[in-house]
Amino acid sequence: YRSYDGWVHYHYDDPVMQGLVTKAQAAMDGYRMSITDYADDPRKMIVYSEGDDDSGTYYFIDFITGKTITIGLCYPDIPVEWIAAKKAIKYKATDGLEIEAYLTLPPNREAKSLPLVVMPHGGPVARDGLNYDREAQTYASRGYAVLQPNYRGSDGYGDAFISAGYGQWGKKMQTDLSDGVRYLAGQGLVNPKRVCIVGASYGGYAALAGATLDSGVYNCAVDVAGVSDLRAFLNWSRDYDAGQKSTSYNVWKQRFGDDSNLDTASPIKNVKNVNVPILIVHGKDDTVVPFDQSSSMVAALKAAGKDVTFVQYDHTDHWETNEASRIDMYKTIVAFIEKHNPPV
Repeated sequence: YRSYDGWVHYHYDDPVMQGLVTKAQAAMDGYRMSITDYADDPRKMIVYSEGDDDSGTYYFIDFITGKTITIGLCYPDIPVEWIAAKKAIKYKATDGLEIEAYLTLPPNREAKSLPLVVMPHGGPVARDGLNYDREAQTYASRGYAVLQPNYRGSDGYGDAFISAGYGQWGKKMQTDLSDGVRYLAGQGLVNPKRVCIVGASYGGYAALAGATLDSGVYNCAVDVAGVSDLRAFLNWSRDYDAGQKSTSYNVWKQRFGDDSNLDTASPIKNVKNVNVPILIVHGKDDTVVPFDQSSSMVAALKAAGKDVTFVQYDHTDHWETNEASRIDMYKTIVAFIEKHNPPV
C-alpha cells in the first residue's frame, strides 16, 4: 500500500519488494521519488523524481545491470536556476488548530519581506503536497512567495480535521488562510501589505471570500470557477442529481452548514464589502461549478460599482484541460497580479 503525507511512501509486506523501494530511493538520493511502474521482473522499473533543481524527470532503472536511462523531462525548457524551492511549514490558527501548508519561495530573491500569493486548493476535501506545482511555480518565477495552506476541511489529516470545516465556509476555513499570512509576516518572510489571493473551484470561493468576508488582508483577488452563491449552488446540486435526497445535495448541505450560513457566507451577498480589484475567470463547459456562479457575481459587483474584470473561455472545462486557454489564463492572472500587487 501507499501512504501520503505530502509525498508518496511505499509499504510492502514482501521484503524483496520493500528492498527494491529502498534501492530506488537510494538511486534518487536528495530528490523526491515515486515509482511509476515495474516490468515483469520488478528489478526493472520506471521512476519519477523531482526536487529543488528538478521540475520532474522520468528514469528507467535496471537494478540487475545497474543501468539507468533518462526517459524524459516534464518541463525541459525550464532552466534549473528558475525552479523554485518548496517546503512544508506549520502554523497555528487563531483558535490553536495546527495548519500544515506549503511555501514556494521565488528563485534568485532573498527570502525577506516578499510579496505573497495565497493559493488555497480546491475541493475543499483535497490537499496540497510537496509536488511540483506549475501554477505556484508560475507566480514564484515572477518574484512572489506562494502559500498553499491545507486549511481545516482538507483531506489527509483524519476525519475530525475534515469535519472541522463543516459550516466554516467563509469563517474559520477562511481565517486559516489569513492566519498563514500573519504567520509568514511575523517571520519576516513576506510583506503583509503586498498580498494577493488566487484560487480555483473552492479556492476560487476562498478568493472571493477573502475580498468580501475577510477584508483588509489582500490587495487583489482572483477567482477561477469558484462558488459565489452557496444557496444557488446547493439548489443546483439537488436539481443536477435529481432530488433533494441525492448524495451530492446532502454532502454539500453538510459542508455549508445550516441555512443561516448560506447567505452570510456567500460572496455574492456581501459585495458591499469589496474594496480591492477582482478578476473572475470561468470556462463555459464547466460541469462542476455552474458558469452562472461567476456571471451572477460579476453582475452583482458591477451593480455595486466595484472593480471587477471577467474573462470567460469557450470550450474550457473545470479542470482547465484546454491548454491554449490555460496558458492564456495564467498570463492574464500574472498580469492582473503584477498590476495590483507588484512584485517589486
